[in-house]
Amino acid sequence: MSDAMTGKPALSLGIDIGGTFTDLVLHGPGRERSDTLKVLTTHADPVQGILAGTRRLLEQAGAAPGEVGRVVHATTLFTNALIERKGARTALITTAGFRDLLHIGRERRYELYDLQLRPPEPLVPDRLRFEVPERVKADGTVLVPLDLAELEERAAEAVEMGAESLAILFLHSDLHPQHEAEAVAHLAKHFPELSVTASHGIVREVREYDRGSTATANAYVAPLAERYLARLGSELATLGLQAPLLLMLSNGGLTHVAEARRAPVQLLESGPAAGALAAAFLAGEEEGRLLAFDLGGTTAKLCVVENGEPEVVFGFEAARQARFIEGSGLPIRISTVDLIEIGAGGGSIARRDPIGLLKVGPDSAGSEPGPASYGRGGTQPTVTDANLLLGYLDPASFAGGRLPLDRQAAADAVGRLAASLDISSEAAAWGIHDVATEAMAGAARTHLAERGRDASEFTLVCTGGGGPVHGHHLARKLGIRRMIIPPEAGVASALGMLAAPPRVDKVMSLGQRLDACTASFLASAFGGLEEEARQVLADGGWTGEEVAAGRMVDARCVGQGAHMPVSLPPAPWPMEDEAVRELIRDAFRLAYVARYSRPPPAVPIELVHARVVLRGAKGAAQINAGSGPDATEAAANWRRIVIGGEEHEAAVHRRASLPVGFVATGPALVEEAGSTLVVGPGSRLMVLRSGNILVELN
Repeated sequence: MSDAMTGKPALSLGIDIGGTFTDLVLHGPGRERSDTLKVLTTHADPVQGILAGTRRLLEQAGAAPGEVGRVVHATTLFTNALIERKGARTALITTAGFRDLLHIGRERRYELYDLQLRPPEPLVPDRLRFEVPERVKADGTVLVPLDLAELEERAAEAVEMGAESLAILFLHSDLHPQHEAEAVAHLAKHFPELSVTASHGIVREVREYDRGSTATANAYVAPLAERYLARLGSELATLGLQAPLLLMLSNGGLTHVAEARRAPVQLLESGPAAGALAAAFLAGEEEGRLLAFDLGGTTAKLCVVENGEPEVVFGFEAARQARFIEGSGLPIRISTVDLIEIGAGGGSIARRDPIGLLKVGPDSAGSEPGPASYGRGGTQPTVTDANLLLGYLDPASFAGGRLPLDRQAAADAVGRLAASLDISSEAAAWGIHDVATEAMAGAARTHLAERGRDASEFTLVCTGGGGPVHGHHLARKLGIRRMIIPPEAGVASALGMLAAPPRVDKVMSLGQRLDACTASFLASAFGGLEEEARQVLADGGWTGEEVAAGRMVDARCVGQGAHMPVSLPPAPWPMEDEAVRELIRDAFRLAYVARYSRPPPAVPIELVHARVVLRGAKGAAQINAGSGPDATEAAANWRRIVIGGEEHEAAVHRRASLPVGFVATGPALVEEAGSTLVVGPGSRLMVLRSGNILVELN
């Protein structure tokens, strides 16, 4: 892509909105390095922060708005609206007799003996759940025709009660969506201002509760997404950016604005996915197994990366009541990078709990008012305040010098906490750092154990403003011996998503035993899904480029309740029925052995869903954000830091001045605009040719 006026390669602008900071990156193939910027997130109006940051970044880079060829955006705005219950007033219309489906859920307690257990509250309150006469049987037979007059009355009642968005969930619509499609068309004609989500248009999977939860989540954030994306595009245009706006998906791919407006639920995990993608892209091919660790101002994210890509799963739980317990959140059936996220970040607030112990998070000071050291009205001690007092952060150069830190305010906040705990301020600061890091380590242990992985086999890739600060201590807790810190680690998510490919995931229910499936039936199912996916790519302008198509089935042994994803060989397939069946049987056996370490029982196989994944070319073949081989080492400064309760004199290096091949031994600090790397005593750091820093722990 190039600028038609100058003939120069067009620039790419990456924008990642987090809970505390909005990160921006400007990159172009012809530029020696990427220009980056961190600005505080403006929660009342996130677009204002984007606009202010974009103006400043273009000025800093000496670039004209017309030189930008595309804008790539990831945001936590929609998932925050879900968690904080700040979405649209949403109604649900469902099959007669099923209005309590969202409330009943799966009829199981996620903690059997917890007498104060709180089940996840449905996004649609009881008074806004309605029924209409209709019923399609599982075989497609229409038992009760859809009553359009009743549908219209219920929709009018919902609108009168203040609903601005509506979800439609009919029984068996994953297999037979004709009634849902008829309802959408009728409501569009009579209620054009009402946002309507049909469950089959978002996810065509079995299980009404999961499908209904996903559809209502989409309806809940759809009006917000419509307004936000329309305004963002309009405001960027007023700056002179006429480039297409692309959105990061939860699965690590990109989509266009129209698709994002249609199904914004696909963007719920776009921010965390960008961080995992960045780690995979920036760490380098020489590293085999990676544990991506991204720590921002509000949350910490961890993700396993193997074979160069983070694993993608086909569902997650939003707004969990219990952090690590399955079943305590709202099931969302979308394709998403498989990661674990906890409320621990630079803004996490430290406090004394009722029994006198030090606790950190999950509540955060965010950007408004922010940590006490920000000088914006915050008074509670946070992780950032503790890291400042421990000597890890330079108060004058924090966030590139655009947000000087107030050391005295941090000392006062931590001092009050220390007094309540009857310990010294220094001990309280180290305790905050240690407790926060232990929360991250606990999450990592859970994430790895659930996948049967040993942490010592992984290299820790640290990104985000706080990742390099806490990475060394986290690695020691996990028994990890190697760390990779990419250049511009503080804005790695915004940088990495510029390399993301366009991606479309499509799914449909099959509900058939394998021995009853024919080659023509499967070819029709997969072919239809691939055609739908190619149309989404075409609508976004991704035509004429090579597209990789992947096929999968969700399968299980007959009689089992759970199914698992099974990757299948790419097309073309044989056209003989038995040959196709054997192809799927072989793939199922391999997947079963890989998951359960034993062959499957000798029973028939049932195909639950068909899935296709279409991916286009990556957005950037090469990103050079590093210092380059011509950098000249400058003399190090020295600073007193505290590690493990002990004082050390640490060498302080500017990352931009370190040449390739530079080697040093900790204790040391390596500073750049968006983050600081902390290296403990005895550990060794080296600048690689890629620009990455490798840390080998002693």
